Amino acid sequence: MASNSRSTAAAAGVAALLGGAAFVAPSTSSGQLRAAKTASSASTAAPVSGRMEASTMAVAGAALAVCLGRKGTASAKHLVALKAFESELGVQAPVGFWDPVGFTSDGDVATFKRRRSVELKHGRISMMAAMGYITPEITGKLPGFLSPSAGLKFADIPNGLAAVSKVPVAGWAQIAAYFGFVEFSGGFEDYKTGTPGDYGFKVLTSSDPEEKTKKLSAELANGRLAMMAIIGMFFQDGFTGSAWGDWANYTASPLRAFESELGVQPPVGFWDPVGFTADGNADVFARRRQTEIKHGRISMLATMGYMTPEITGKFPGYLSPSLGLKFADVPNGLAAISKVPVLGWAQILAYMGFCEVSKPQSPGTPGAAGDFGWKVLTSTDPEEKKKKLASELANGRLAMVAIMGMLFQDGVTGSAWGGLALNTASAWRAFESELGVQPPVGFWDPVGFTADGNADVFARRRQTEIKHGRISMLATMGYMTPEITGKFPGYLSPSLGLKFADVPNGLAAISKVPVLGWAQILAYMGFCEVSKPQSPGTPGAAGDFGWKVLTSTDPEEKKKKLASELANGRLAMVAIMGMLFQDGVTGSAWGGLALNTASAWRAFESELGVQPPVGFWDPVGFTADGNADVFARRRQTEIKHGRISMLATMGYMTPEITGKFPGYLSPSLGLKFADVPNGLAAISKVPVLGWAQILAYMGFCEVSKPQSPGTPGAAGDFGWKVLTSTDPEEKKKKLASELANGRLAMVAIMGMLFQDGVTGSAWGGLALNTASAWRAFESELGVQPPVGFWDPVGFTADGNADVFARRRQTEIKHGRISMLATMGYMTPEITGKFPGYLSPSLGLKFADVPNGLAAISKVPVLGWAQILAYMGFCEVSKPQSPGTPGAAGDFGWKVLTSTDPEEKKKKLASELANGRLAMVAIMGMLFQDGVTGSAWGGLALNTASAWRAFESELGVQPPVGFWDPVGFTADGNADVFARRRQTEIKHGRISMLATMGYMTPEITGKFPGYLSPSLGLKFADVPNGLAAISKVPVLGWAQILAYMGFCEVSKPQSPGTPGAAGDFGWKVLTSTDPEEKKKKLASELANGRLAMVAIMGMLFQDGVTGSAWGGLALNTASAWR
Repeated sequence: MASNSRSTAAAAGVAALLGGAAFVAPSTSSGQLRAAKTASSASTAAPVSGRMEASTMAVAGAALAVCLGRKGTASAKHLVALKAFESELGVQAPVGFWDPVGFTSDGDVATFKRRRSVELKHGRISMMAAMGYITPEITGKLPGFLSPSAGLKFADIPNGLAAVSKVPVAGWAQIAAYFGFVEFSGGFEDYKTGTPGDYGFKVLTSSDPEEKTKKLSAELANGRLAMMAIIGMFFQDGFTGSAWGDWANYTASPLRAFESELGVQPPVGFWDPVGFTADGNADVFARRRQTEIKHGRISMLATMGYMTPEITGKFPGYLSPSLGLKFADVPNGLAAISKVPVLGWAQILAYMGFCEVSKPQSPGTPGAAGDFGWKVLTSTDPEEKKKKLASELANGRLAMVAIMGMLFQDGVTGSAWGGLALNTASAWRAFESELGVQPPVGFWDPVGFTADGNADVFARRRQTEIKHGRISMLATMGYMTPEITGKFPGYLSPSLGLKFADVPNGLAAISKVPVLGWAQILAYMGFCEVSKPQSPGTPGAAGDFGWKVLTSTDPEEKKKKLASELANGRLAMVAIMGMLFQDGVTGSAWGGLALNTASAWRAFESELGVQPPVGFWDPVGFTADGNADVFARRRQTEIKHGRISMLATMGYMTPEITGKFPGYLSPSLGLKFADVPNGLAAISKVPVLGWAQILAYMGFCEVSKPQSPGTPGAAGDFGWKVLTSTDPEEKKKKLASELANGRLAMVAIMGMLFQDGVTGSAWGGLALNTASAWRAFESELGVQPPVGFWDPVGFTADGNADVFARRRQTEIKHGRISMLATMGYMTPEITGKFPGYLSPSLGLKFADVPNGLAAISKVPVLGWAQILAYMGFCEVSKPQSPGTPGAAGDFGWKVLTSTDPEEKKKKLASELANGRLAMVAIMGMLFQDGVTGSAWGGLALNTASAWRAFESELGVQPPVGFWDPVGFTADGNADVFARRRQTEIKHGRISMLATMGYMTPEITGKFPGYLSPSLGLKFADVPNGLAAISKVPVLGWAQILAYMGFCEVSKPQSPGTPGAAGDFGWKVLTSTDPEEKKKKLASELANGRLAMVAIMGMLFQDGVTGSAWGGLALNTASAWR
């Protein structure tokens, strides 16, 4: 072994000593590639220098062979590919051919030439940019005006990045035009048909090949230097305010506050490209530093956890003797997550918890700075301690980057070390040569859409991606072009007097474009859809519609153009989403929120819970009215919901990790904690008293502290010192953390409940839930990704195939009617109505029939007869008994069917999806029409509505507002409204009493003793619910009726009196403060409405099943059985 090591070292030493001869500048006498001459040059006699080179390479080769053994073969292939380009232009001593990333590792000459062409262009632009920075500093600026019309002098344009906002639009247009001229004047084939970058400008070329090569080499070298220079200038300018200025001169930067902090290391210095420290807040910086240290330490442990088993091997013996799990059985990397037993995760969490609580970490303590007293990472010498912690920070940053790369590499390739080439079993391999797979990412599918390897599904998604990309490119250019070039002159719609200049840019344009404009847009989209066949395998399916800008008779050129289009489309999809979001939030696709000073959101941007990087976030617009009281009420609700969700989330997770409590949950019922399943299944197992305790605790939380506006309780402060503090800043920090955790928990618990309801476990996949009745239907028509089979109401829970088929038949019919109805709403708005008469005998023109709900009363009787007759014809024209084509919606109309079963299935699946969308759409249209008088208008436009008279009344609450779907208030009669309101309050109160009367005996039990001593009737003898009606004695009913009569006559209730508004002087439901009184009565109204719905459901449930709680399965004595 020693001899081998010495011989290896000797050979490597000789190779290193003589290897300099290998760095001989390549000959410029031949423009051919060395790869084309490899075979001939190997057999040609060489001069002395050639023999020296050969002997040197021989020694180097021997040394490499000894060092690398069998790896030499693979390396040789890589070297051959690189040798193909080592005589190319731009290969210069002392580095030689330099390609550390491996762009040329495939030896593809065409790709090399294309990259060289791009490199030349980037270098030329960078040289111009670098000179543009330098020249004004040396020679001064041009005299006179840059833009006489704008009164803008050259002297007014600052140097560097600050000039970007000063150059007028026409200036940018000239720059863009010059770019275009250069691109088109030389053609796009320069790297194919000649020397890359040769446009015939004789300054940079020559008729002498040697001189031309020398000039282009110099240009390449200068261009590379300029690319580095301009990046440095931009960075320097952005950082210091000048491409020449020293950081020391930039004293106004808030970043200066942190430049002496731990972790500031040369050559970068203080580095904060995202601007986290832009506000100069030292407390926030300290908190982030504390987090950075923790993340770095975890990442270092994780990185070493990946690497160590690969180097040293795994521990001997058992990880879990009780489970028979050896250390050797636990795979390395992500695959280990599912193998580590629950107690292992518990130990990891316990250790994390110990680290968190073992030392105080409040601001200013050693723990806050990462010093936990472990002398490996600290020292009594302050300088040594600073050096160690600085090293730890640097290593932690490296580890954070490393572990992200390892996790990504592992997830993609199956190993943190392996390449995708080793992962031959991946379904992704099927698509890695597809269009749009580009370096450096390669095939990229982080969501796993292609995980099943289905080529047909991939092709359909690619077709969709191309269309979305094209629309996004048009939309993105539509945002940008008017900003750069200005708008068209003249009129967009002469008939409406609407000029192009009147249409704002961005989202605000949606409401300005006339109906015919939208019709043209839709017509063009329709034309694109139908102009070419797009069935699988056709050119149209691959995005080729015959427009020669995006295609070519040359397959390679066509592939290149379509690949570029895909890449640009992907960029545009990201860009347009950002623009729409930016526009919606700030009022402009370019402006910052700081410019949008009129936004109502500004009123809340300093509130608790506003955290970077999102800032104040209200996409639904709850705070759009700027009402501070409503915001405070919603915040109070958010805190409560967040706390309940955190408890619920922990309640799901904790039993899975720690196990359940020993002993009995209910000794009297013999119910152990271990008998209560985790998740939704627990609801039916928890005994009544358990629910009573939960409700009692919720009630205690509600009443233990005042929560009226302005009190600490309204802000979530109930005096529990875990969540509050006497220090206002610390208290604010804790409550902000609680808000953030509560928001996360609300999302988490919704996901857990959904996952549990669908799969039977908050952790399991549907694939594990083999017993689910839904499995019977998961291959049915209409089951589409990403949701899969979707039945949240549980219609198919019994697994009955006949019932499913009947419901599917009904769904198809409803969807078809809804599609017709939706188009019936939209078409007259876009195309106008038919000319002539709908009913000549009645003198009724099509133009006289209004659109939407108002048409119902205008259509004549014979019109309705025709509609009904057509519906009847559809019903009887084909047999629809189970198993017939008609039962599956196939009536022989070849638009919706096909002799090809797959095509037929695809069409019917599309019809189902469109029908579902139409059912939602028509419900929204009908509701919108009923509320506002139009399927398109807002209530603000419907000023004539009688409902407007009541929209400020008690009980009108967001988000619905005033709600009268039946139209009781359609006549606008205030007296009738007041009478109905009086009745509503009474019904609500009776329903609340009745609902509590149903629930209370179930939870608390019944009163002891006798309801009627004279009849010997105990309270315990009176059943709960409807069955009680026949048990209550006559005097009991008399008491109930007497109390109702007393309530009726105890206060005057004539119009205008307090009694008419429900105020009977009981101070629980009223107040001397009008606002408080209004709030209480509004709450009572809302609760009464809920109780009216609840009691109807209870009575119905009781009447059907014999109990307000039981299912029909429990009611075995029912005659319905």
